Amino acid sequence: MSDGVGSLEAGERPKRMLVIINPVATKMSDRVKGLVVYALQGRYDVTTRETKAKGDAIALSRQAAADGYDVVVTFGGDGTVNEAANGLVGTDTALSPLPGGSNNVVAKLLGIPTDLVDATEHLLKLADRWQPRSVDLGIVNGRYFTFAAGIGLDASVVERVDRNPGLKKRFGPYYFVECAIVTFLRRYVVDPPRLAVEVDGREVGGVSLFVQNAENYTYFKNRPVPLVEGARFDSGCLAGVVLTRARPYDVPTVTFRALSGAARIAKHRGVDAFGAFGEAVVRSTDGRAIPIQVDGDHIADELEARFSVEPDALRVVA
Repeated sequence: MSDGVGSLEAGERPKRMLVIINPVATKMSDRVKGLVVYALQGRYDVTTRETKAKGDAIALSRQAAADGYDVVVTFGGDGTVNEAANGLVGTDTALSPLPGGSNNVVAKLLGIPTDLVDATEHLLKLADRWQPRSVDLGIVNGRYFTFAAGIGLDASVVERVDRNPGLKKRFGPYYFVECAIVTFLRRYVVDPPRLAVEVDGREVGGVSLFVQNAENYTYFKNRPVPLVEGARFDSGCLAGVVLTRARPYDVPTVTFRALSGAARIAKHRGVDAFGAFGEAVVRSTDGRAIPIQVDGDHIADELEARFSVEPDALRVVA
């Protein structure tokens, strides 16, 4: 695959790399794709594959691990990263994300530069200091997630965002904020879904649960948005908050706390926080199925969701 792998010791083979490309990712174009792959071929034995439908990256990553690849590089957004993680869990093949989406939360959490040129250069340098490490993954109803998951409002928001990929690509995080406010006012203020969240032996009623498996729940551009403390990629636990009510002024004030950094979300009167936990069970109490999201992708509507964490589930290199 590569004609001139530089700076390798005599007899040392280049690392085998599968680059999984999401061709519709925010930052993707044929020119960008070609330049990135060409650069990576200077240090790695590179194979590329493109996704065509949801779930493709899971199958491609699982096969890469079976074929003995050293690393799977996702060139797309956090949805592609999530699928690759689900395919690689429990294997020796490492995962490394290149920022090709609108937010690239996992890349930011791992300390990978957000600029694509800088991120590619960073990945090239890793060939000389190859040190994969293990990180935790969260699980909800059998689906792994890397940094965040939720049931309720956030899943409804990402479902709405994904129906308008053009606006998502054009306006990025501002479109998420708009969708959050519109979704809350239309679907939650008048007749919100009701759920019960059981964590560590206590039960809390509310309308949504937000769970994080890392220091931050997400980012607004480059500004970190932590909902509550207690979770890291290597902490062995999750953290989260329950939105306990759906009053018209709750989302604007919660959003302000999240984006301004001026006050902790956990101190909001409409929020009940769980600083660190291993398992949570969420049940619909009004018979309505509630949407679930993982890493920014809506995956299902369910009457019950079980959240847990699997320590050291995934190898990463960053």
